[in-house]
Amino acid sequence: MLLSMNEEERFRFTKKERMSGERRIETLFTHGRSFMAYPFRVIYLETADTSTEPLSVMISIPKKRVKAAVGRNRMKRLFREVYRLNKHLLFDTIQPLSVHMEMAFIYVKDELSDYVTIEKGVLKAMRELNQQIRKEKC
Repeated sequence: MLLSMNEEERFRFTKKERMSGERRIETLFTHGRSFMAYPFRVIYLETADTSTEPLSVMISIPKKRVKAAVGRNRMKRLFREVYRLNKHLLFDTIQPLSVHMEMAFIYVKDELSDYVTIEKGVLKAMRELNQQIRKEKC
């Protein structure tokens, strides 16, 4: 299988890919669209900004859902690993369109999840995003 991403960058989750900045996050939450991919609520926004990476992602594990910091940190580590291994699914769709996608994944389940559950949610979200992007561009 040929990939548009080179092998060195395919399995990395660099700092450039992490969404930061109060204005960017506020814009995402006010103007973005959302859907559920259990155990995540996904908020996304397409922008024409091509100066940065094509994908910017943030993860939020609310303290209201998972009380212990150890649990929240573990969930974030699991999410980052799943995203790192599967980001090429979105990258291959977005790169030819010359758009920038900003996404936020918000954990909505009240207890900790295992790797398989998180992987199912992230893959479901990526499939849904691919469908939304193709539907908007066609």
